Amino acid sequence: MIETSTAENTTADLIPLTTDVINDEDDIARPEATFRFTVQNVSQLKEQVLSPPCYIRCLPWKILVLVRNTTTPDRQQQKGLGIFLQCNGDCDAPGWSCYGLGEIKLLSYKPDGQHLCRKVHHMYHSKEDDWGFTHFISWKDLLDIENGFVKDDAITIEAHVVAEAPHGVAWDSKKHTGYVGLKNQGATCYMNSLLQTLFFTNVLRKAVYKIPTVGDDSSRSVAFALQRVFFDLQFSEKPVATKKLTKSFGWETLDSFMQHDVQEFLRVLLDKLENKMKGTLVEGTVPKLFEGKMTSFIKCKNVNCSSTRVETFYDIQLSVKGKNNLYESFKDYISTETLDGENKYDAGEHGLQEAEKGVRFDEFPPVLHLHLMRFQYDPQSDASVKFNDRFEFYEEINLDPYLQEIPPVPAHYTLHAVLVHSGDNHGGHYVVFINPKGDGKWCKFDDDVVSRCRKKEAIEYNFGGKEDAPYLARRATSAYMLIYIQTSQLNYVLQDVTENDIPADLYERINEEMRYEMALASSKYKGR
Repeated sequence: MIETSTAENTTADLIPLTTDVINDEDDIARPEATFRFTVQNVSQLKEQVLSPPCYIRCLPWKILVLVRNTTTPDRQQQKGLGIFLQCNGDCDAPGWSCYGLGEIKLLSYKPDGQHLCRKVHHMYHSKEDDWGFTHFISWKDLLDIENGFVKDDAITIEAHVVAEAPHGVAWDSKKHTGYVGLKNQGATCYMNSLLQTLFFTNVLRKAVYKIPTVGDDSSRSVAFALQRVFFDLQFSEKPVATKKLTKSFGWETLDSFMQHDVQEFLRVLLDKLENKMKGTLVEGTVPKLFEGKMTSFIKCKNVNCSSTRVETFYDIQLSVKGKNNLYESFKDYISTETLDGENKYDAGEHGLQEAEKGVRFDEFPPVLHLHLMRFQYDPQSDASVKFNDRFEFYEEINLDPYLQEIPPVPAHYTLHAVLVHSGDNHGGHYVVFINPKGDGKWCKFDDDVVSRCRKKEAIEYNFGGKEDAPYLARRATSAYMLIYIQTSQLNYVLQDVTENDIPADLYERINEEMRYEMALASSKYKGR
């Protein structure tokens, strides 16, 4: 790494520079681009030079070229060419970061020549705004006619860059995606990811708006606090705060959030909403969307005795350890366990009997929440550990084989959201990838930053298993929760939500609360 944030092209008159942007799209927020930089009079190169900028994710990316002398293992001085990628190099402000990866290519002018390519990936920030190769190529190899890198005393370098949306700079999520993010309180962890998935379960959002909350205090009523969060996510231009929602839960400290996992938080939230909806026009919305049915059974092998019990579920926990993909986990879930030896089944009048125990799915809900068991107790270390094993899931799945009876409407599902964790059991980072309209156009929600992303980033990159994957900014990155919507129900679940779906009294109450907050903030500002 070389510090170049204050570098200037002091040889501009001597070495004219040209840039050819291959991806000449007007969108400066684009996630990737390829651009070229030609250095004329390369034999006279004395100082470092920077290409004109190519904008990716609204930041200026430049190719930096310089002459370097390095020491060989036998202590001989060797002249070489250094090539780097610089990101946001003219910014003096601290606190920004942007993860980028790509390829730097020194082009050969010969028709049959081989380009010299090197991969690069780095988390760029104010103290490390360039990254690349001090000794990209030796001066001898650069000038070798056989390689064809120099023509008319000029070289051409091509860079292909793929970047994530930056943090700590002016990134307009609403402008670039149509959506806004949620502010990170520092203790909310998984909550922001989960709230975004519930917001984009549009039919639920409509029902939440219709919950009567007149007279409720937004710092005590979960329903009213959620109405406010959903309202702000729908209409705000900037990241949305969640402090009143967390306060309504009574979880106001860091410890209170660390003591709960995403499954428990989801169950508590849906339970509170379901209770609040009772006796209203939207009663039954939660079970209608999320409730499935399964039958647990025990069947004796040698006598005519069995026991069954129908149960409901709002989510399914699937094993990851030792499983290659989602289908193997479902197969494992419905596999039977044999009760024999000291573990025989007490069949009452029949005494202890060998039996089979298991579950069968009767009905899957329109919105299917799947929790992948990434975090489990490890008896060897006597602690909870994260399994980052590779585990595949798919954009579309068919769950008919796991039902007791073939349903009249196929249990065919479309992936709607992928909740992702990076790090180990003791901490890490949470983001969510959402397919808002169910049409395969994905967005990444990283707390306050929202950006468009490729389908591969949302699905394949989150299988886990690879610790050295250059496309991942953080280690141990893998999906821990998946949300699928029954394909036949997509239009219903993802129906449009407009201003007209918000009751007039709620609309006015929220706007009144916003006016009060603005006045309060203004008075505090004037009091400084």
